[in-house]
Amino acid sequence: MVLDMRTVRAVNSQKQLYTLLWKHNLSSDPHISFPRSSCQKLKVARLFCHADRLTLHSTRRCLSRTFATTTTGDSKEWSGPNSSSGDTGSKHGSSSGVYTVYDPISRRMVTRKGTKPYVVEQETESTAPSNPVDEVDSTGRIYGNVREPSRSKQGFSSGNVSGYRKKGKNKIVYVCSDCGFSDGQWWGHCRECRNVGTMKMFSVNEGIEGKVNGSQVSENLIRSWLPQSSAEPVPLRLTEVNRRINHADWRIPLPGTFGAEVARVLGGGVVPGSLVLVGGDPGVGKSTLLLQLASMIAEGCGNGQSAPVIYVSGEESVEQISDRADRMNIGTQDLFLYSSTEIEDILEKITPLSPRALIVDSIQTVYLKGVTGSAGGLIQVKECTSALLRFAKKTSIPVLLIGHVTKSGDIAGPRVLEHIVDTVLYMEGEKCSSHRLLRTVKNRFGSTDELGVFEMSQVGLQAVPNPSEIFLTEQDSNSEFLAGLAVAVIMDGSRSFLIEIQALCIASSISARQVNGVTSSRADMIISVLVKQAGLKLQQNAVFINVVSGLTLSETAGDLAIAAAICSSFMESPIPNNVAFIGEIGLGGELRSVPRMDKRLNTLGKLGYKKCVVPKSSEGMLVGLDIEQEMEIVGCRNLKEMINTIFT
Repeated sequence: MVLDMRTVRAVNSQKQLYTLLWKHNLSSDPHISFPRSSCQKLKVARLFCHADRLTLHSTRRCLSRTFATTTTGDSKEWSGPNSSSGDTGSKHGSSSGVYTVYDPISRRMVTRKGTKPYVVEQETESTAPSNPVDEVDSTGRIYGNVREPSRSKQGFSSGNVSGYRKKGKNKIVYVCSDCGFSDGQWWGHCRECRNVGTMKMFSVNEGIEGKVNGSQVSENLIRSWLPQSSAEPVPLRLTEVNRRINHADWRIPLPGTFGAEVARVLGGGVVPGSLVLVGGDPGVGKSTLLLQLASMIAEGCGNGQSAPVIYVSGEESVEQISDRADRMNIGTQDLFLYSSTEIEDILEKITPLSPRALIVDSIQTVYLKGVTGSAGGLIQVKECTSALLRFAKKTSIPVLLIGHVTKSGDIAGPRVLEHIVDTVLYMEGEKCSSHRLLRTVKNRFGSTDELGVFEMSQVGLQAVPNPSEIFLTEQDSNSEFLAGLAVAVIMDGSRSFLIEIQALCIASSISARQVNGVTSSRADMIISVLVKQAGLKLQQNAVFINVVSGLTLSETAGDLAIAAAICSSFMESPIPNNVAFIGEIGLGGELRSVPRMDKRLNTLGKLGYKKCVVPKSSEGMLVGLDIEQEMEIVGCRNLKEMINTIFT
């Protein structure tokens, strides 16, 4: 029975060997001589019965060595463990001892005792691990802990050689929300900008086909959306570029009072090929602003020529946008609406229309195929913005984006988002007020000192011609005086505003101070200077300071108005309603000059003020100033002179 099994095993092994040789066409190898006798065939079959687990290179190498030894007649001596050192073994295949071979039937390493049928030169790299032999038996039983190399679903492994395909694994990356720095380990703070608590963890799947890291998006994928130009770009002279552009009408004009207010903030109009980002709190009016702007661009650029503007929303359907436009009385023919969240789809659909401008509401709702993460993620926001930037620069079509903000008021997404775009605008407004402020934080095509003032109405945003009306209190028509109130002139960008500062002093055994709209340290300093330098007994008084309309006073030009309001309330002497104060207060009680005094005084003259108290050092510079209405300019050196001038 055992002999029959060995015969069947030898026949199967020989059949598999010849099949393998014909598959790989090894017969053409000049180093290989096929055995002729049945004994030699059996030897080769035993040697290569496990060839299905080896590579073709390993098989050819083993064949070359074995057949060369067999056919040339070279003999090798082999000494088993039972033979003495002085005995000389017989020729190849005649020595007896313990040997281990791979059994293809049981698929295990088998240890046998007897005559070794062949000797193979040992490979440098072992294809199977060597395990200690626990016991020797002439019957050919299996010993040791030798197991078949495991097969996995994804591949195979044999000894120290393994081949498999890796599954997709998640890589943890920590990205700073302020500067965009990425790190593979969490350190508690950003090692680039040193901010604490800004490192956000997210997972990147590296093994899934079709998904790549956001920073590795192929340029060819982006270029496929853009119109291809036959001429290759080359560096140009500055003078040559200036000859191509007519700077007088290069920007897209924005007519009307609303358009003039927006154009002032943008630096003179919309620049072709620019990327503008508008941020603000939810409900402040970002979508309303850009919908009005889209209608104005489409109408103002008509003049018999089609100038389509496309408004793309990822948050609203076209019916919802149409309903909002109907409430605002917008019915422009060249204003197109589209609802989509896929960047490839958006750019593919708008390219045939050749729009004058593109508006995307909002950048946190769109996504890019092939980029890891969902819409609104750090990498998605960055790559979508980069794709739109390339589109804008290539086609000279301005792109206006709406950006969400976080709880702290910053634009959601990586900080690098604000570095990519050309202009960053912030829209501000209080819930209890209908007025909105549009500020410029970054502008590559104009000044960042501009400010736009609007009022939200039933038909949208309306420009405010006199912004100072927002911050002035409605005074009683029967009273010409109001105690504890003073008017200051401040600058926000290139615009001047008049604001009212109120103060209240109450005699109390407990001195308390409450300020609103002024920093506590600044208010404490002014009160201390009044006590020390002006001689006011405010130690036993509770002092309250408030800036009208919730405005925060940040510049020092309002110091003199704060001191005047406190003196008016403490002395119970009202200030005439046509008097304003401009100046900074030093620790010695002296009054210091502030920048742009001429523009501040011109604003007072337009609003009909009759008197203005300024530092003595600025009085000489203002002589001969052309003011619309006649106004008295009073110069004071310190707080005592100001008190004597106004309250005596």
